[in-house]
Amino acid sequence: MIINKKRIGLSLSGGGYRASAFHLGTLKKLHELGILDKVEVISTISGGSITGAAWCLHEGEYNSFHNEMILKLKNKNVIRFIFRSWVFIRTILFAFILIGGAVYLSFTNWSGFTFPVLILFFYLFLSHQFKIFPVSKVIERAYDDFFYKGKTLKDLKIIPLLAIGSSNLHSGRHFTFSKISMSDSSYGSQGEYNPPIKFNQHDFPVSRAVMASSCVPFAFTPVRINKEFFLNEKDYYKINPVLVDGGVYDNQGIHKLTQEASRYECDIIITSDAGGKFIADKKYPNALALLIRTVDLFMYRIKGIQMIQHVYRNVQMAAKPIAYFSLGWRIQNAIPGFVRNMCEGQVLQEVIDAHGFEKEWIENPKVHVKELTQHLQKRLNYFEIEKKDLTEKQWEMARNTGTNLSALSGEQVEYLIRHAENLTELQVKLYCPKI
Repeated sequence: MIINKKRIGLSLSGGGYRASAFHLGTLKKLHELGILDKVEVISTISGGSITGAAWCLHEGEYNSFHNEMILKLKNKNVIRFIFRSWVFIRTILFAFILIGGAVYLSFTNWSGFTFPVLILFFYLFLSHQFKIFPVSKVIERAYDDFFYKGKTLKDLKIIPLLAIGSSNLHSGRHFTFSKISMSDSSYGSQGEYNPPIKFNQHDFPVSRAVMASSCVPFAFTPVRINKEFFLNEKDYYKINPVLVDGGVYDNQGIHKLTQEASRYECDIIITSDAGGKFIADKKYPNALALLIRTVDLFMYRIKGIQMIQHVYRNVQMAAKPIAYFSLGWRIQNAIPGFVRNMCEGQVLQEVIDAHGFEKEWIENPKVHVKELTQHLQKRLNYFEIEKKDLTEKQWEMARNTGTNLSALSGEQVEYLIRHAENLTELQVKLYCPKI
């Protein structure tokens, strides 16, 4: 639905099951506020894609979906599914036979072959890792079994229009899956190919699109697009899309909603970010741990740059109302943060006007911080929201929840949802007051 000719978009960030649970709180609060049914586009990444796709396939009312997803996040364990799969067992047997054989040879007259056998094992695994252990195909089956039941992109709702985001290593672009299209800008009409490369999205499995969106580099097998999904099979030999986690390109899912002239561009944007703060860590016992930590820092830096580009500079450039909130925030900082942004000229004038401030407060906000704060506290019914806030211990449990695909505890789900509800209500009422 378009409100006053304004298209509302919602982005759901990555972060594994932690993100899936956190975004449930966002959806629930938007439903209670009467906003969820007005959302035109939902742009999702990784863990956000798990929840977003499930919602955009759901045919009943919201509460039944919410309760069903809670049960699944507490009981459906993707990691356990992997360990019980034939693919994993086969890989373990392969490793056992070669490494065990090498150890056995070392105690025989054939000990000279021990080192060559070990070299053979590591060569085969490194050069054919994704064929020997195609873990992404196993995860895709888990997603389908747990959440999507064989549904394809054509089964998604037309409103809201779901845009599942992935990163294309072939083109260096953001690759999007939706009911109406699957592609990236390099393959389209304004891209590098003439005629454009077109895909058959209708029969593409939702579980595979979500797998591509959550395909963590180093850990999972990159997702490729089979020949059957090219409208012109000859195009299959022209390009080689290699899809990994959408968070590599845009961890918050906001890119498509703010991209000018994109079919997913929106006028009012709500961004639910399940990323926590960068937590101090001194444990780097090996090169792999150091590499992972370096990548985490790199991604954290990219996230900060994206926030500046899409949220803060937006006031001077695109002038779109954007309600952004993150798992790593406390609700006590929401109103002071808004007032501080007002003082720094980082709040749209239409948003300021909608809050009914006194004229002199707007003209000199730095002098009237107290009045602005008290006015917003009363207008937003802040102290009632504060009663539902997490304790410090509960918040730490929520933000320290792992970003993997293991089942969550009841407490983790409860705290993630409640924190998202509180942040959603405050930030939407602060930055998007007209909806």
